[in-house]
Amino acid sequence: MSDSNLAKRSPLLPDRHPIQDFFICDVTDAIPKDDMGSMEHPIFSLSTKPDLSVREYEHNGIKITITPSVLGLATIHDKDILIYCISQLVAKLNTGAQLHKTLHLKAHDLLVSTNRNTDGRGYEQLEAALDRLSGTRIKTNIKTNKEGIKEGFGLIDSWKVIRNTKSERMSEIQISLSDWVFNAVLGREILTLHREYFRLRKPLERRVYELARKHCGQQDEWSISLELLKKKCGSASGDGEFRRLVGIICKEDATYSHMPDYALSFEGDNVRFVNRKSMKPLPSSDKTLFYTLDPETYNDARIVAPGYDVYNLEQEWRNYWVESGKPELKNPDAAFIGFCKSRHSRNPHP
Repeated sequence: MSDSNLAKRSPLLPDRHPIQDFFICDVTDAIPKDDMGSMEHPIFSLSTKPDLSVREYEHNGIKITITPSVLGLATIHDKDILIYCISQLVAKLNTGAQLHKTLHLKAHDLLVSTNRNTDGRGYEQLEAALDRLSGTRIKTNIKTNKEGIKEGFGLIDSWKVIRNTKSERMSEIQISLSDWVFNAVLGREILTLHREYFRLRKPLERRVYELARKHCGQQDEWSISLELLKKKCGSASGDGEFRRLVGIICKEDATYSHMPDYALSFEGDNVRFVNRKSMKPLPSSDKTLFYTLDPETYNDARIVAPGYDVYNLEQEWRNYWVESGKPELKNPDAAFIGFCKSRHSRNPHP
């Protein structure tokens, strides 16, 4: 891709629903979550065409066989549906609600929340994605919530569409998740994704971001060899072509800083990721009640209070709670997220 082309086209997809609340369907303000198993290992195809190949992956004792249906393997863009379902379940889990494998969702809200088109084509693509998710079969020794699934399974067990009788357009969806995915939620084997994930245009960009989110996390930086990155991405490209594709992402990120959370660049035969928000928490004052927040809470805070320094918000929250004389907290993580939401609603532009 030439420099002139880079200048003409943003690497990001347009924000198709800028005035919509994020994840507004069954649980208000559900924050995007992904399961660690599929973030760590290449379960989803990066191809934009039907991928009918049987894939086998093995790394450090982990084995995965992914077998397509006649429609092809589930793609990294199909994964949006799983991310949405996982996010809804985690939001319910945080409220203490009882979870069920089967979710009843509004199709329009799913499309809006994952930055998809809501025209007729958008609904057709959603139905095709559901077919691929249920048709792709997985065999793996990866355990979720300490439980292994010995039989082959689909990423979703089944799905059902309820159509509006007047428009004949998909209205509601009933999705039954596999035990493997559901157990990952129960075991809280999940990580927060940045909202801009759904604006990443290229399948490889999404996969690279997942790996950075899983391995770099809140570290200042992380490096991986190009050879291992290719393996973990599940790329079918040759070595030279893979280097070229990653090089384009690095070049575009240097120009636009479009990759969420992490900047990436080449260092010889390694790819280096640098955390864009590698600030450390401020120390608590002696008079401040000390609660240890879950590392994931800081990521959730960035989602509900974009633009704010979450560590400064944390210090304000801790001081506020002590000075208010309120009783000890049963759920400090939820209390902090609530504080961040309130601050952002009062002043969206810090």
